[in-house]
Amino acid sequence: MGRVWRFAPYDQAAARQLSGTTQLSPLAAQVLFGRGYETAEAARGFLDAKLSDLHPPEALPGVPEATDRILKAISENRRITIYGDYDVDGVTATSLLWHCLKLAGADVHYYVPHRLEEGYGLNCEALKSIHDDAPNSLVVTVDCGIASVEEAAYARELGLELIVTDHHQFADSLPEAACLVHPRLPGTDYPFGDLCGAGVAFKLAWAICKRLGDGKNASPRMREFLLDAVGLTAIGTIADVVPLVGENRVIVRYGLNSLLDRANIGLKALMHISELNNNRLLDSEDIGFGLAPRINAAGRLGQARLAVELLTTDKTDRAVALADYLNQQNEMRKTVERRMLKQAKEQVAANPDWENAPALVLADPDWHAGVIGIVAGRVASHFARPAIMISINKQDQTGQGSARTFAGFDLHAGLSSAAEHLIKFGGHQAAAGLRIHADNLDDFRAAFCNFVAGNHEVTERDLEIDIDAEVRLADLTHRAVTELDKLGPFGQGNPRPVLACTNVELTEPPRKMGGGDRHLSLRVRQYGRVMRGVSFGNGEWADEMAKVSGPISICFKPTINRFRGQENVEFHLVDWRAEEAATKPATEAVPQKSASR
Repeated sequence: MGRVWRFAPYDQAAARQLSGTTQLSPLAAQVLFGRGYETAEAARGFLDAKLSDLHPPEALPGVPEATDRILKAISENRRITIYGDYDVDGVTATSLLWHCLKLAGADVHYYVPHRLEEGYGLNCEALKSIHDDAPNSLVVTVDCGIASVEEAAYARELGLELIVTDHHQFADSLPEAACLVHPRLPGTDYPFGDLCGAGVAFKLAWAICKRLGDGKNASPRMREFLLDAVGLTAIGTIADVVPLVGENRVIVRYGLNSLLDRANIGLKALMHISELNNNRLLDSEDIGFGLAPRINAAGRLGQARLAVELLTTDKTDRAVALADYLNQQNEMRKTVERRMLKQAKEQVAANPDWENAPALVLADPDWHAGVIGIVAGRVASHFARPAIMISINKQDQTGQGSARTFAGFDLHAGLSSAAEHLIKFGGHQAAAGLRIHADNLDDFRAAFCNFVAGNHEVTERDLEIDIDAEVRLADLTHRAVTELDKLGPFGQGNPRPVLACTNVELTEPPRKMGGGDRHLSLRVRQYGRVMRGVSFGNGEWADEMAKVSGPISICFKPTINRFRGQENVEFHLVDWRAEEAATKPATEAVPQKSASR
């Protein structure tokens, strides 16, 4: 099925009026109007989101009791161990809560499980180790624990006080911890349920800071910490791909500014090696493609503790060394990822029955368990269906798997339907993890695919590309694209605007670039205006484009490329087609002969 380009409705008079009331350019106003912000009040509420728009931390279910228990443990000089997840969300949540408790005078430690040896979430051996070191410990989870029913029971048996802070999907029953902190806790009505783990940890830290102040406001010292912590929270929020609306939008908007002005020693070292230290502006893509992969690489390859150390150290030399190591790990991760994606495609090609399967469940004993999640996302996108990648341990024949959704399929429901074939599983609608015996792989694949077939259908709408406006290349001035950036931060739930141009010529043959010729570079011209573009992961388009003799239509995301003090308007190509079909009215969804799959 070819991709469909769906153009947003356009009301020229309304967009012009919105432009006048918001002082935005007509193009930015048109995009804003097309996304449902049709009145000046709605537009200003979106554009002018303030930190004061965040809901008070005490409103988050479980926060008041968790604050009481933490402050009591501090007053009694008991050890507090933060038990964090190994991904970016968990690492940033662990780090910011550690900083908070350290400033509060706590005896605070952290524990991050080894991704490959221990897997996700609480585990009983780790709890036993924490208890053996300090039997009277308070354990506070971040970004994990809400589905750890058996492990919470074991902690209670050991005599450990356990506070669970999380945002993931519940199991059939809740863990019997001393306290649960979760934005969607049953029986509660917190107004924003899409906080990530770092967002939940930030709210808890904020409540602690207020209590250490006068009860309503944090002390000046703790207020400074909170302004720093919003930067870490923004990194976790972007990396966890939660919707960048509501509280998440506020956190990221102010967190990006905090990272520029208030980054700690570790973040400065990481920004330097990511070549972001000279930026006058940061956007969510800088985090998603610069900082987050380097932090994540540590956890994916089994060294998440080093990422936490980077974000908590006060020694410059150590920070520089750790940032360099994480960068090396990320380069290694990219090499492993390319190889695994190639092998996954070869597996599908070697099994014709899988070509039309409603979902893909792929397994291999040589796949790196720390990278399967990234590759599962690539596979789901490439084949346009939910995908599960499983790394099989050669010694005990158990598999660790990561699942990624496509077109809104509920992975948690799908795994629940096939739970009899699994050792354990957890996660949420869009991403999940599992453990399985290799002997159960075929039965699991059949059960999971049967559920997907009966409960999910990929429609034409799922394959559509939403286009905010049709423009000329000449419209894309530096000022116009800068105005579009005011609609950010961009991410899940608030994507970067996608625009379309027709009757565009290639000025030269497109070329492949990057490791394995994965990416595409091109230059196009329309009515004398020439612009450079790139497309990541679509290097094969170069050969297809080279065969087209006439003009093409393109849809793309305009960007400002900032490099060595220079700023140029460029674009990220989303899709293209040969100029064969007549242009249809802009508000229609028109099937096009498209290069995308």
